[in-house]
Amino acid sequence: MLQIVYQKIQKYQFLFEELVKRDFKKKYKRTVLGMAWSVLSPMLQLLVMRIVFTQFFGRGMAHYTTYLFSGNIVYSYYRESTNAGMNSLMSNAGIISKVNVPKYMFLLSKNVSSIINFSLTLIVFFIFAAIDGVTFGPHFLMLIYPILCLIVFNCGVGLVLSALFVFFRDINYIYEIFTLLLNYMSAIFYTVDGYPPIIQRLFLCNPLYCYIKYFRIIVLDGDIPSLQFHLLCAFYAAIMIAIGAYFYKKYNHKFLYYM
Repeated sequence: MLQIVYQKIQKYQFLFEELVKRDFKKKYKRTVLGMAWSVLSPMLQLLVMRIVFTQFFGRGMAHYTTYLFSGNIVYSYYRESTNAGMNSLMSNAGIISKVNVPKYMFLLSKNVSSIINFSLTLIVFFIFAAIDGVTFGPHFLMLIYPILCLIVFNCGVGLVLSALFVFFRDINYIYEIFTLLLNYMSAIFYTVDGYPPIIQRLFLCNPLYCYIKYFRIIVLDGDIPSLQFHLLCAFYAAIMIAIGAYFYKKYNHKFLYYM
């Protein structure tokens, strides 16, 4: 399947590149600071969250700024990527109705733009981690693993959402509430250490929490997660992309009738 997708992208390489450029330029159109917002936005969010939550959850906790930032950047990337993916078909309805191209290319172009923004934010995260006194080492290279899993997972979620959004416009409002709930359920600004072991294991049912936890194990604990944890992260990514591919394969021929 991946080979087929790769071949399709190669075939429509020019269109794919233009879509990525258009999405990236559109995000910062008519802004004074332009791409600088990719850096400023997470910094300002972190500042607000630190002021609000430090006195309630981070008091006495070492490297709380890094702990908070690691959760926030993963969540923000997930939210940006999936929200953009959800609108990828409808925002390109004019092109889809006139040109016969694989529809998932519009979703992938949105994800590339989100990955670029996430990469810029990640640089800021490393700077803050260094200022916070976090020890860097070769184990940081393992961060590539959860990032790759998250990219695949986000694409899967985006495939499902974009398909549903074609048929049900209400999904936009429902998903907004869901992401708000997910924010509170992913232990971004609090720790789960105080909960009973059974509750801590229930948090692992949340894929986003698993990817955030992976980041924190590498950055804050200076350790590498277990093999079982690696498999769990890969499982969530694989099952989500499989569900997304199923949705597209089943409803692909119906999209044009609802656009």
